[in-house]
Parts: sequence; structure tokens; C-alpha cells
Amino acid sequence: MADVNQTTAAPAQSATTTQAPSSSGTNWNEISAIASLVLGIINLCSWILPLCGCPMAIIGIVTGILGLKTEKKTLAIVGIVLSGLALIATIINSILGVAMNSSNYSYDFNY
Repeated sequence: MADVNQTTAAPAQSATTTQAPSSSGTNWNEISAIASLVLGIINLCSWILPLCGCPMAIIGIVTGILGLKTEKKTLAIVGIVLSGLALIATIINSILGVAMNSSNYSYDFNY
């Protein structure tokens, strides 16, 4: 009587498994689309101070461009438009500030 050793091999598991994206996962491009919209809204007030308005507008435009690759494309487009308008307003405000400062106009607020 021969003793037969039978081994059952476990099914091979592949080293690369693909997982479906979960709803709790973080998609940075979607977050950048939302961030672009939020920065665009904040930029509508911050253009008055060019030191704050210019960097925030540039960041809003960049995050909006990154957000164009997602399903939240409309949020990214609105954020880009708002940030672009704020950047233009910031540049105009800076130019007017320099022009008013370089002129010899006297600002007498004592009425």
C-alpha cells in the first residue's frame, strides 16, 4: 500500500490587486476644484490688499487648472474665472496705488 501524499495547492493570488475607488477616499484633484472656487470667492474681497490678493489669485488659478481633470469641472471653471477677475482687479489696484503715490496730490482728510 503506497501512501499517496496529495497536496492541495491554494489558488495563486495576484500581486497586483485593483480596488474600486471608495467614496471615503481622497481625490486631490476634486479637492483642488473646490479649493479653487473657495479661493475665488475669498479673492473677491482680498483684491483690495495686493499683497494678499495677488498670491491668492494665482493659487486659485493653479488649483482650478488642476481641478479641470475631475467631474467637478464647473466648480473649477468658476474658481478660475473668479480668481482671474480678482487678479485683474489686484493689478489695477496696484497700478492705481503706485500712480496716486507718485503724484503730488495732497490727501487732506481734515474737512
